[in-house]
Amino acid sequence: MADISTTAPLTCASVQAAHAIVAPHIHLTPVVTSQTLTKLASTPQANLDNTRFAGRTPANPTIRLWFKCENLQRIGAFKVRGAFHAIGKLMQEDGWVAGGGKERGVVTHSSGNHAQALALAAKENGIAAHIIMPTISVPQKIAATRGYGANVVFSGSTSAEREAVAADVIASTGARLVPPYDHPDILLGQGTMGLELQSQAADIMTSDACPYKDSHKTLDAIMTPCGGGGMLSGVALSCEGTGIKVFGAEPSFQGADDAKRGYESGERIPTVSSLTVADGLRTPVGAHPWGVIYERRLVAGMYSVTEDEIVAAMRLVFERMKMVVEPSACVPLAVALFDEDFRSMVEREAGAEGWDLGIVFSGGNVGADALGKLFGVRE
Repeated sequence: MADISTTAPLTCASVQAAHAIVAPHIHLTPVVTSQTLTKLASTPQANLDNTRFAGRTPANPTIRLWFKCENLQRIGAFKVRGAFHAIGKLMQEDGWVAGGGKERGVVTHSSGNHAQALALAAKENGIAAHIIMPTISVPQKIAATRGYGANVVFSGSTSAEREAVAADVIASTGARLVPPYDHPDILLGQGTMGLELQSQAADIMTSDACPYKDSHKTLDAIMTPCGGGGMLSGVALSCEGTGIKVFGAEPSFQGADDAKRGYESGERIPTVSSLTVADGLRTPVGAHPWGVIYERRLVAGMYSVTEDEIVAAMRLVFERMKMVVEPSACVPLAVALFDEDFRSMVEREAGAEGWDLGIVFSGGNVGADALGKLFGVRE
């Protein structure tokens, strides 16, 4: 990665500059709507008995849903945005290419979408890529990463084990580390989806083809999943000064809602150990994203949902929207449909006019076998 001291400031203008770098390499993924899910989101839940909100009167918000489909992005996830931006900035660094940087390559440790994203970005720029992957990684993801030409090096599954192997690779090759989320170049790249979502939604809202008769001219809010926080913080930067509120969504299982708990306590939680079904959100929020999310207050709130709520949202997307999205991508929708704290807040703040809410479908990398298990009987 580029040295922290030389990176662009964390501003909306820097996100716009990042978009100019990544746009030639990524898909302009569609923004779609769903009358069915919008009606569900705008209808009080029938029965809160046997839920975490038992005893409360169901909220009755008006929420019009707009989905940014990064599940249709290259490598099936938003991560290509940060990877292509990081590589693009590295290529601009004085002396890096001339000094043999492309041959020494880049390195990261990831078992999921960042591994494939960096492998692809490196391949298209003629750069060697070394990807550290735990031996327990999903075979399809290992194969995909190798398919982009990367040198896959296996490690143990803990952060310490992965980082130790990465350090060995750096020592032997001189490769440059490209972390999955905790770097300004990464979060600026991820924020480019926020720019697109705002623009695409506004174009539809102001056209004769707008599916919602009561829509405003721009989005009122955007909600994204939050794991390491690169996407959430980047999207928050893309909305700075627009009046659009930004929210983060996490799974609550086994403490995976570290950003929510940290946001409420005022202190970042540096470690997470969770086996939530939303496997892309098992990481703690990074220091650079935290500065945007909490310290600068560019995120208006954090919410979390249960495993069953995540799977229920995923099933609705599959059955009603005919889309394949991974569990992590369904967490914001689960909040909009099932979290009474969020729903009550929207009812209170938006009133009868309601909100046009952007939801990021962050990825679609889930296999058919996993879908069968998720939609089967859950213990």
